Amino acid sequence: MHKWILALVAALSVGAALATPATVVMLDAENMTCPACGITIRKALEKVPGVADVKVDTRAETVTVTFESSQTDAAGIARAVTEAGFPAKVRTGGE
Repeated sequence: MHKWILALVAALSVGAALATPATVVMLDAENMTCPACGITIRKALEKVPGVADVKVDTRAETVTVTFESSQTDAAGIARAVTEAGFPAKVRTGGE
């Protein structure tokens, strides 16, 4: 029994070490006018594999997304937001 538990702990440790670190991207999104826009964007991004967290700021017209880069990329996330009705572009550094 002890060997089985040790093997399980070792396997979980290796899995955690090999896990892809989360990536964060900020998008500039147009046409956000109210809280319902944020809900629409969140629902669209829930359908994108690998998306872990979404923060929508309607006043600043930004969407910040945490995702697994092994499952999607920034372009795919921007496409999902755009297809939801909010034309989006990845914000580049320094802006």
